[in-house]
Parts: sequence; structure tokens; C-alpha cells
Amino acid sequence: MPKYIVASVLVALVAAGCAPKAEKVALKEGTPAYALAQDLAAVIPALGPDQTTIIVEAKGLVVTAAEVIQTIRNNRGTQAEQLKSLDAGQLKEVLEKGATDIAQRKLLFAAAKKAKTILPPGELDQALQAQYGRAGGEEAFRMALEGAGVSFDHVKANIQDSLLINKFLEGIAQAGPKITEEELQKAFAAETAGDKTASVRHILLLTQGKTEAEKAEARTKIEGLLARARAGEDFSALAKEYSEDTYSQVNGGLIEGFTRGQMVKPFEDAAFSVPVGEISDVVETSFGYHILKVVDRKKETRPFEEVRGELESRLTEERQGTVVQDYVQGLKDKAKFKLIGL
Repeated sequence: MPKYIVASVLVALVAAGCAPKAEKVALKEGTPAYALAQDLAAVIPALGPDQTTIIVEAKGLVVTAAEVIQTIRNNRGTQAEQLKSLDAGQLKEVLEKGATDIAQRKLLFAAAKKAKTILPPGELDQALQAQYGRAGGEEAFRMALEGAGVSFDHVKANIQDSLLINKFLEGIAQAGPKITEEELQKAFAAETAGDKTASVRHILLLTQGKTEAEKAEARTKIEGLLARARAGEDFSALAKEYSEDTYSQVNGGLIEGFTRGQMVKPFEDAAFSVPVGEISDVVETSFGYHILKVVDRKKETRPFEEVRGELESRLTEERQGTVVQDYVQGLKDKAKFKLIGL
């Protein structure tokens, strides 16, 4: 479901092999990944299974199209066949993002190993148990993987590598500068000066992964919905029928009581600036096109000491997120990370 909440401190990473070696991964003839690459080459010739097409390079590593295709096949099993339904633009976007994520993961894994990061005993098992619980038990989890053509050992190894990377990034985040009393006071002053929370109904038409023609069609459609809403049609009913945000659609597009910093910026700006009861213009975000009807906004009325803990927690999370992002970017800069592309 599309969420408009900013990323947490620990970045999500595509599962892939982590050895930071400048080896050019090739596909083995007769494997599902090889066959998939053959089909994708009909859309982008550079994806041919016998070609060595480098998408990303950095100091000590390269990521080829073959490695990205193999990674997607390893992670998604038979669902990787959905790549064949994408047009050239969409396929290029998916594979370049995949290559970027794989390269970033390799750099982080190498940094974690260099720092001698270790997992506490039992953490891997705890993570696996959580996966089993969500699937209805270990047997159901293993059967689901088998049915999708995904190796359990592959998944287990990737979970372990991801835990190691996240443990390393937790250390980076926690080593950053602490929130000062002055910053807490400043944040409190800002919150009491304006509205603290907003509640809106919204309609979203997704544009992620769509062609320019499809985006234009979505724009025309959202403008039509805006006209209908402003003409007096029930906004909640329109959201239930047309919104592509499955998270809020069933509630008539309602998102309640969110604070500044929780939503992507254009969405937040509209939510906190459009007068209560009125409808925004079309708002474009990285998710797609939105229209918002502002339901309510509330100010902070609690005293400083009562909200101090909340403020410190939120500011710390934001700062740690910035520290991690800056570290990852510095790591890439040092490695002379370069997206060559397709």
C-alpha cells in the first residue's frame, strides 16, 4: 500500500550477494534467469544473457544487468516473470534501481565487516520466527517459498546479511550528535506557533512505473475528479470509488492526525495550508497525483514538559535518518559510485 510517511532511520536494501568484488556476474545457460534475460533482450537488447552489460561501477565492484536479473529471480522466484510485461522505460527504471541498490548494499556490507560488526546471539532466529509468524508457521513459510521457486537458504542468508548491515547502520545513527535543549525548545516553539496535526481525505492516482502517456491520462482523470468534488459531489464517495491508495480508500480517503514531517513534502504543504473544509488543487508527489480535502487541523496545547519526550524522540529519529543518509552518500562518493545505466 502506498504510504506517505518518510523513510525510517534504517534504509531498506534489496537482497543480493554481498561480496564486494569487481567480478562481472554472468548467467548460466539453461537456468530460469538465463531464459528471463533472453526474453527481456527483446525489449532492451543490452540485457541479452550472454552480454556483460555494466549498469553500476564503483571502486572494487561492478554490477551487471545479468546480476540484477539473477538477483530479482533469486528473490522473487516465478514472480520475476512479471518483468516481461514492462515496456522499455519501465524495465530500465527497475533494473537501474536494482543495480543501484545492489551496489549500495555491497558497499555497506563491506563497511560493516570492516568495522567487525556482529549480530547478537539469537537475532537471526528471532527474525526468522517473525517471518514464520506472518506466514502462519515455519512449514507454511517454507511451502510459500517453494511454491514461488525461491530458496529458503537464499532467504535466510539475505536476512542475516540485512540484519548485519542494519546493526552497523544503527551504530552509525546512534553515534551522531544528540539533540540539545535549545533544539527542543525551538521545536516546541514552532509546534505551538502553528498547527500540530492535520486530518484530510484524499484521492490518489498512482504514477509510479507508468509511461508518460499513462501519466498524462492519470492527470486528466484527477483533474476531472477535482472538478466533480468542487462541484459538490461527496468527496468520501469519490475516494472510495477512484482512489488507488488502498490504505485509506476504504475509509473514504481519510488520513487522521498526522504531524509535520510524516508525509512527503508537497502532500504536507497542502494539508497544512489549504483552509479547513476546502479542497486543494492537484498535488503531485513521487507516488502520483492527489487531491486533498482538509477535514481538520489542531494546535499543540500541552505544556513543554509533557511533550518533551515526544519531541526528543521525533527529532532524534529525523537526525539519525539524516546521519545515515549522509554516511551512505559519503560511502558512495568515496567509492566513486557511478550509475552507467542502460
